[in-house]
Amino acid sequence: MLYIFSGLPGTGKSTLSSALAGELRGVYLRVDAVEQAMKEAGMLVDGPEGYMVCYAIASQNLRLGLDVIADTVNPIPITREAWRNVAESLEVPFVEIEVVCSDEREHRHRVETRKADISGFVLPTWEQVRNRHYDPWDRDRIVIDTARQTVAESLRALYEQLNNSRSI
Repeated sequence: MLYIFSGLPGTGKSTLSSALAGELRGVYLRVDAVEQAMKEAGMLVDGPEGYMVCYAIASQNLRLGLDVIADTVNPIPITREAWRNVAESLEVPFVEIEVVCSDEREHRHRVETRKADISGFVLPTWEQVRNRHYDPWDRDRIVIDTARQTVAESLRALYEQLNNSRSI
């Protein structure tokens, strides 16, 4: 199964997706970690390079029969389609999950107070998050609003919606 997470920075997407990966013992692919490693290797990362690496790693692990949890902002239809294509090309089931924080004040607090958990990674400012291009979704997906929930509550809500839409 490919779990495709999407959402703006600071919504709780990485926290939730990594928690799911830990519970499922699945392969966790975080584009921020991939892009930071590429930068440290001296590569210029100013486009889809990190996503392309993640698509390839996801494909290899799905071929091995492993669950893959993809943690990316996934802001535009072309990236969303590319993730779906990874699963569909292998005839592997997938689920799209958008993580949001509907409380703007809470979202801003998270963005402004969080600490980077990737060495050398520079977190975006609130203004950068607010101004980031993020297209509205044009298809069904699971939406998890983390605004007033703990990580455990968000994970429970995710499992409930996964069970309602498909069996894990």
